[in-house]
Amino acid sequence: MKVIWHGHAVIEIVTENKTNILIDPFITDNPATDLKVEECRPNFILVTHAHFDHVGDTVEIAQKTGATVIAITDLAAYFGEKGLKAYGINFGGSLKTDFGSVKLIPAWHTAALPQNGNTPRTLGVAAGFELHIDGKVLYDAGDTALFSDMQLVNGGSGVDLAFLPIGDYFTMGPEDAVRAASFVKAKHVLPIHYNTFPQIKQDAAAYINKLAFGVGIKATVGKSFEI
Repeated sequence: MKVIWHGHAVIEIVTENKTNILIDPFITDNPATDLKVEECRPNFILVTHAHFDHVGDTVEIAQKTGATVIAITDLAAYFGEKGLKAYGINFGGSLKTDFGSVKLIPAWHTAALPQNGNTPRTLGVAAGFELHIDGKVLYDAGDTALFSDMQLVNGGSGVDLAFLPIGDYFTMGPEDAVRAASFVKAKHVLPIHYNTFPQIKQDAAAYINKLAFGVGIKATVGKSFEI
């Protein structure tokens, strides 16, 4: 499969059967992305939690393309209110799809979305995704602190690729993200959620150098790689 990091926590996956999956499509107002909303053509959109920099342009993209949205139940219900086709799963639950399966993994983080400038509306809690695609296992941790139960992802058997936040301040920082890579027994790690805003400025190369040789992926925004 092909994987593309589009800055911040925006991940695009293109499967062997050409299914397009977009995770956390924060595009408008994202200074770190190469994407344009009008160019996105996903079949599925996965959203880890309700913060603005992860929900992003989900509603506009799904309304335009008819993409199926997958999120935790409360957030999926919100998308349903917007007229989107949305599946809501909860922690430990999984969903079989055209591209494989999605399992919802806990994350230690908050989750609320401002509504028309008003007080933010809490929409469930933050989550991560364990994805089984084309015989590979991918883990998107979403926004999270380090927690010991990461060791249970994929039954403790390891993952082929982990997307781990390293920004600190709002999520775990590089030191904890090194431990997270070990906890999930990642063959490869793509650091995400850094350098978009001043509070999460980090040196991704320095983080990768702290991982075992060959584990870290220093991706260029918009450039694809194969796993």
